[in-house]
Amino acid sequence: MNLNYGEGFTIRLAANEEGSKIIKLLKQTAQWIKDNEINQWRFLLEGNQDEEIKQDIFNEKTYIVMKDNEIVATFTLLSKQSEWDRNIWGDDPASKSVYLHRLAVTSSYMKRGMGKSILDWVQNNVGGTEYLKLDCVAGNKKLNNFYKNNAFELVGLTDGHNKYQKLIKKWTE
Repeated sequence: MNLNYGEGFTIRLAANEEGSKIIKLLKQTAQWIKDNEINQWRFLLEGNQDEEIKQDIFNEKTYIVMKDNEIVATFTLLSKQSEWDRNIWGDDPASKSVYLHRLAVTSSYMKRGMGKSILDWVQNNVGGTEYLKLDCVAGNKKLNNFYKNNAFELVGLTDGHNKYQKLIKKWTE
């Protein structure tokens, strides 16, 4: 599956053996975020999510963006709410939503439109979905602006996290 970003970029499901590389990318991103004094993803640095990340890879929920045999970005899409999603969004078992988690881009591709390209790809490639939902720390101004600039609607605040959603397509019964 090609990414509308440039020549030679592809998106595919992550393989189990790529788990350590994905965790490394996520931790490098978390460290960059911390070094830039942004309060987001500190829990990743502590390794508290490593098993959940591996499980999402095993369950074919995690994607990677490849360029020249290198992982340059990753993200996870959940069609069923995680425990975190239920905490932030409330229990919604009948939802036709997809939840975006752990979108990370290597530092060499940051601030070059990769995040927007990934969001566009997700919106064009998830089927049977009404909304794309995500959350981020309310005080993370840059990330909040990024989602607003990509036409996500701020729909609430729970436990210090802003909740965003974007209508992907009208759902017809």
